[in-house]
Amino acid sequence: MGTGHLSTAELSKHWDIPEKTLERWRCEGIGPRYMKVGQHVRYRRDDIEQYEAASLRSSTVERAEVPA
Repeated sequence: MGTGHLSTAELSKHWDIPEKTLERWRCEGIGPRYMKVGQHVRYRRDDIEQYEAASLRSSTVERAEVPA
C-alpha cells in the first residue's frame, strides 16, 4: 500500500464498509490505529497493513490476533 495516510472515506471505500463502521470502531477502541490532525481522522497505511495482517484467518474457529 505504500506510504501516506487515508481518510475515513478512503479507508471505507478501500474495505467496502460504511464510514459509520469505522467511526463506531474508533469509539469502541477496535479497528486499525488512527490519528487526529486537527479535526480530521487519518489512518497510516502501515497501521492498516498491520491490522489486515493480524486479521488473517485460516478457518472460522481461529481467532484473529488483532492489535489493540
